[in-house]
Amino acid sequence: MCLLLSNKKSYFRQNLSELGLERVKNGLKGESAASDDDVASDILSHYSSASETTSVLEEGTGEQVDEQTAQEETEDKLKQCIDNLIDKSTKTRLAALESLRQAFASRLLYDFLTERRLTVSDSLERSLKKGSGEEQAAAATVFALLCIQLGGGGEAEEGFKMLRPILTAILMDGTCARSLGMCCYVSAAEDGEDLIKSLALLESVFMSSYPNREGTLPTPKPGSSGLHSAALQAWSLLVTLCPASRLTVLHLPKTPSVSQSSDVNYRIAVGETIALLDFEVDDSETLCECLKSLATDGNKHRAKNDRRKQRSIFREVLHYIENEDFTEEKIRFAVENVYIDGWMRRRIYDAFKEILESGVRHHLQFNPLLRDIFGLGPPLILDAAVKGNKISRFEKHLFNSAAFKARTKQRSKARDKRADVM
Repeated sequence: MCLLLSNKKSYFRQNLSELGLERVKNGLKGESAASDDDVASDILSHYSSASETTSVLEEGTGEQVDEQTAQEETEDKLKQCIDNLIDKSTKTRLAALESLRQAFASRLLYDFLTERRLTVSDSLERSLKKGSGEEQAAAATVFALLCIQLGGGGEAEEGFKMLRPILTAILMDGTCARSLGMCCYVSAAEDGEDLIKSLALLESVFMSSYPNREGTLPTPKPGSSGLHSAALQAWSLLVTLCPASRLTVLHLPKTPSVSQSSDVNYRIAVGETIALLDFEVDDSETLCECLKSLATDGNKHRAKNDRRKQRSIFREVLHYIENEDFTEEKIRFAVENVYIDGWMRRRIYDAFKEILESGVRHHLQFNPLLRDIFGLGPPLILDAAVKGNKISRFEKHLFNSAAFKARTKQRSKARDKRADVM
């Protein structure tokens, strides 16, 4: 057995460089021999094989088609979708938006979109201004994905400044609220004017669900519950960017009123926000009693699945409030892991997962923006054997062990930063 382990370790060391993991062995902190542009170029050369969804963009690309041909075919179909965004037919525009949503969520298309970002932004602006409610929601989602593709910075910020007033004007459903929050999170500076305005806008939306002076909840309008939940979650996402000095007044609903809300997602969003902010309250005993009530809710008028979901979340929230203990979660993708070790980090991960869906793991692996947010370092260049998961579980274990120290160091820095903020 010892001889077998020795042989495996020897094999892994000999092939470490070939797998493109040598810099991970050195802690992911060493300087790469390649420039940032070279790294991005190498990563983007693989994007056409990474889709996890079924869409029109995948037709005609078989295993025997060489990578360059497949990439050209994919880009031709993307160009057609972009052209269709200004078609006279609503059905055609909606189909184009859905195809772009699938492509943007499942693949990294930075080079392609950088050359066409103004064209895409102009077309999305048209849909947001003149489209129906369904088209506006679809365009808002695609715009948020475009910001994620562009990786923040000047290009995404320029697009957000152009479209923020429109998103603000049509903030009538949860999709637009989530898109506004994500676009601002990716694009805005920590002390930027757009961040403060977006926080205030989202706050005004979910505050309309608060009980009046007599403690009576307002009569919900159709679709308002979903909007309030999404606005609160988007607000919570943006709060993760703010230093404590920006949060001088916390306009959260009084916790006892949460149990009266008919929407389970809103109740859960409030509970998660309380845990995320981890703020001091004058009457902590009342807060804990309310959380216990929600954690053991047996109201038969609520759906069984809703009760189960609510109880699970509020048990976590209550445990955190009482013990300051968070159960760490490990998200696996390719040969790496990302660690969710706090409520702020969970809110950020959940926000990206909501919009990227199954493509979140691909973006964690290749998108420099997400890798920077989660402290993963530059994207790894892996050969076909690793990408196809053909290395053994033992070798993956050795790889993860080599990267663990660097991850731990990065997570410790993140904890220190959060401690300073809160």
